[in-house]
Amino acid sequence: MITGDAPQFDLPALAGGRQSLRDLLTSGPVLLGFFKVSCPTCQLTLPFLERLYRGQVADGPQIVGISQDDAAATRDFNRRYGISLPVLLDPPGGVETAHYPASNAYGITNVPTLFLVEPDGRISLSVTGFDKAEIEKLGVRFGVEVFTAADRVPVFQPG
Repeated sequence: MITGDAPQFDLPALAGGRQSLRDLLTSGPVLLGFFKVSCPTCQLTLPFLERLYRGQVADGPQIVGISQDDAAATRDFNRRYGISLPVLLDPPGGVETAHYPASNAYGITNVPTLFLVEPDGRISLSVTGFDKAEIEKLGVRFGVEVFTAADRVPVFQPG
């Protein structure tokens, strides 16, 4: 997993079109959440990223999921887990396209992996797996209480 400057990317968006990190950073910090639909830890983590997304203030950091699956599987995942945050696609490539170009550029070995990228392109936080304390810290930064007393979640679950 990389530290320092975040690698640039330009990926297809699930909603259509393309999105680059450069474009995202023009609006402020961005939390990137790399995930795979079949990953149980991703299935635990993404709904809490959705809470961050839904509860954030207007000028807060952006939250963008990066799926390592195709559009159909990602749409199904989003429906099943109630995900509405923006999602980009970083699927396995074919003969003429790169294999997981963004994931490889970021050195992803396990999912979920989160990166908070500051407007200057520097990575200020990276988390692999489900880490309740780190997600709570993101909640403080975003102005959102992520967990409720009713949530029964582990302190940590590896990806």
